[in-house]
Amino acid sequence: MSPQIMKVTLLGAGAWGTAMAAQATRHLNEGDVCLWSRSQQQLQDIQKSGENREYLSGIQLPEGLKLESDFAAAIKRLSSDDLLVIATPMSGLSETIAQVLKAAEHPLNIIWLCKGLEPDTALLPHQVVERESKIHSHGITHSYGALSGPSFAREVGAGMPCALTVASKSAKLCEVVQAAFHHGNMRVYSSDDLVGVELGGAIKNVLAIAAGIGDGLDLGLNARAAVLTRGLAEMMRLVKAAGGKSETCMGLTGVGDLILTATGDLSRNRRVGLELAAGKSLSEILASLGHVAEGVLCAQAVGDLAKRLDVEMPITAMMGEVLSGKLRPHDAVKKLMGRDPKIES
Repeated sequence: MSPQIMKVTLLGAGAWGTAMAAQATRHLNEGDVCLWSRSQQQLQDIQKSGENREYLSGIQLPEGLKLESDFAAAIKRLSSDDLLVIATPMSGLSETIAQVLKAAEHPLNIIWLCKGLEPDTALLPHQVVERESKIHSHGITHSYGALSGPSFAREVGAGMPCALTVASKSAKLCEVVQAAFHHGNMRVYSSDDLVGVELGGAIKNVLAIAAGIGDGLDLGLNARAAVLTRGLAEMMRLVKAAGGKSETCMGLTGVGDLILTATGDLSRNRRVGLELAAGKSLSEILASLGHVAEGVLCAQAVGDLAKRLDVEMPITAMMGEVLSGKLRPHDAVKKLMGRDPKIES
């Protein structure tokens, strides 16, 4: 298949942004994929070594990848048929989208890769974007959506098989995302359930911490299966209450991402659970990670949203108490196991 004629800009040269930049570059024309970082030193090191040694060491990047430190230039190179990818953590979404909207001179196709909720407001990523759009869009209407699913950056960067879902109300945006990334060993499915896709990506991180705690306490495979199954039930209840489709949770961005994050050795959220079970403090664990573990940042926000919508989520609630230091891991297990019998529904 001949290369697509389009440009892609990715904002954020962390592990995931770098991996997805590599994926797009393998299929598009040389120079059409741009990876932006605010760190000139980081870009110089990538240029010199051919890899992102800080976040994705050992993965050789395609030679056609363009590197850019000028934010305005990275945005203004795009037309209304091109694609802008925000590859920051959830904590950076609000600031980044505000900068994008200020710099944009025409409608853009915008997606984000972050998974989680805004901690202080319990807003989903698209709600954060809508909030900032009311302030900074200057009357320009942009198309936007989320790209999510079971994926470790290292495997994507290495070109290993992967399947993701792009969620948007815009069919055109979904087609643009598929044109950029659906090739080689990556499949990209489309969905119009932005709420379901985003909530699944947020909740599975919290459940992965719970699964890691269970494994770290050596509770057995039966316990892990129970956590994942009942955790999935919690996810489906909250998605439905929030206006999404519960069946979305049975797809890539729900059960698929949950299985990967709760059982995969590359999962940072699972590692947090394992080390909490070993008696380490949360601050010590986060200092040693070197990368963001989104489940830690959004656990309380997921719990707040559940309370607001009157949705029962006992596993998620226990994780909020463990991460806030109110409960020790083994005490959380006792509380969960001591709950009254329920009908499985």
